[in-house]
Amino acid sequence: MRVKRQKKNRRTVRFFTVCFGFRQPFKVLCDGTFVHHLVSREITPADTVISELLGGPVKLFTTRCVLAELQKLGKDFSESLEAAQMLSTATCEHDEAKPADECLSEVLGTQNSEHFFLGTQDADFRKKLQKESIVPLLFGLNNSLQIDQPSDFQRETAKDSERKRLTMTDAEKRMLEKQAARILASSRGEGAVEDEQWETPRVVSTRNGLGVKDRPQFKRNRAKGPNPLSCMKKKKVNDTKRPQSKPKSESKSGGQEVKKGESGAEKRTRKRSRKVTFNLTAFSLIAMVFLLHTSSIFHSGRPARSKDADS
Repeated sequence: MRVKRQKKNRRTVRFFTVCFGFRQPFKVLCDGTFVHHLVSREITPADTVISELLGGPVKLFTTRCVLAELQKLGKDFSESLEAAQMLSTATCEHDEAKPADECLSEVLGTQNSEHFFLGTQDADFRKKLQKESIVPLLFGLNNSLQIDQPSDFQRETAKDSERKRLTMTDAEKRMLEKQAARILASSRGEGAVEDEQWETPRVVSTRNGLGVKDRPQFKRNRAKGPNPLSCMKKKKVNDTKRPQSKPKSESKSGGQEVKKGESGAEKRTRKRSRKVTFNLTAFSLIAMVFLLHTSSIFHSGRPARSKDADS
């Protein structure tokens, strides 16, 4: 049962949004009886519960006449008065406080131009509004909230507005007649009247300014050129033949000399650098000779010892 009730509620909200232009965030106008029911049944937070019921964010309103009525009811409704004072106040433009039902009827009107939802526990007041005004109605049932189904008056009003949107207006009929007369006159070759000649272009320019298209325009797949990054320039081919490589036997010869080949083109030979090898044996011999030479000089400069001294 709960799923069926939720589907009905969604269907009702969709009816008012599609047919009468109700938009989110939904504005909910609450009277004193509805606020008292929320407080006594501890249905809090009220905005969250109502938003779950309507399927979108909501903003709660009340009027000064409703606050004055709750204040007159005494201490039993003190908590309801405090809760109502926390809501936003809709302008009712009443210098003196009126009964809540009269005040709310004037604020809503027959067309409900402000697109208010109304929350009330007064069954007689709900029946009256269902026959006179385009107002979706909320009420509390035990610990839950409900929304009334659209009445016959509201459904007939939606059908009438749909017929008006589909039917042609008098101005559109006159424009169509002038257009038909101009087409007939041009087909007979009689020409057209000046005012008829300038009427249609203004309408066409207005439609074009609004971006209205007569036919659906599809996107065409146009031929694309080659990728410029993949296009390479052509290489120039020279007539002269490439010089032939020199045989290995000739390349071994040292010297960087320029020679002429069979074709007459100059060739440059590559000179290889010779590595200087260091002979360790020669170095060791030179070192030994140097040491012997120094030692002989040292011994020759030393005075000889006499035999007498030795004795």
